[in-house]
Amino acid sequence: MYTAADRDALRLALLERARKDTRISSGAITGSAAADAEDDWSDIDLAFAVGGGASMTAVLADWTRHLYGECDAVAHTDVHAGRWIYRVFLLRNTLQVDMAFVPQPDFRPLGPAFGVVFGEAGTAASFPAPDTAGLIGMAWLHALHVRSALARGRWWQAEYMLNGTRDHALQLACLRLGLSPHHARGYDQLPPEVLELLQDSIPCGLNAGELRRAFGVVIEALLGEVAFADPDLATRIAATLRAMV
Repeated sequence: MYTAADRDALRLALLERARKDTRISSGAITGSAAADAEDDWSDIDLAFAVGGGASMTAVLADWTRHLYGECDAVAHTDVHAGRWIYRVFLLRNTLQVDMAFVPQPDFRPLGPAFGVVFGEAGTAASFPAPDTAGLIGMAWLHALHVRSALARGRWWQAEYMLNGTRDHALQLACLRLGLSPHHARGYDQLPPEVLELLQDSIPCGLNAGELRRAFGVVIEALLGEVAFADPDLATRIAATLRAMV
């Protein structure tokens, strides 16, 4: 298991190596460390610009060899976002190291947690807020699948779709209260009066009665959030959603 000191030392070492890599033209700290929200469980998030026409493929290959050979990585996976490649490493001590690479012309903040350490970054990208109407639509769509899965006796599928319905209700609450709706980051910051509505929405077993009970709790919480976002829509769909239960 890693310590905060282990993590901080490795981050400094990776940044120093990046400064010396002539193919890396800019570097930034991202994630919780850039937002002054780091704790003992935070991982390493770094972003680098590849400049001078250097090959992204070659840079990624070299850094991957370094993480395995010198930093005790045991696995990695890639996440693509436009021209960005996020190579996420799992170290033997359980530390996660996220290293994002992009050509220099596209090196810019993709969110507020972005602190340039060396080089230059372009103007921050502008991203629209999540679509409330879309979240509501996905919520009732998941609810329909809960209903059908229960009718078919597919308890695992019902539980999966129930989680989706609940997540969309929680995301709506996060948007309403100015919290992050992404990857459940804002869920634990929701006020007690919101979370209490969903405390009984976790099924205690995979059976029709328990899943249906939890489904009813989720539907009521969802309707409460829809009422905040679109009272007319909440009125129109309330009876239909309750009938699914």
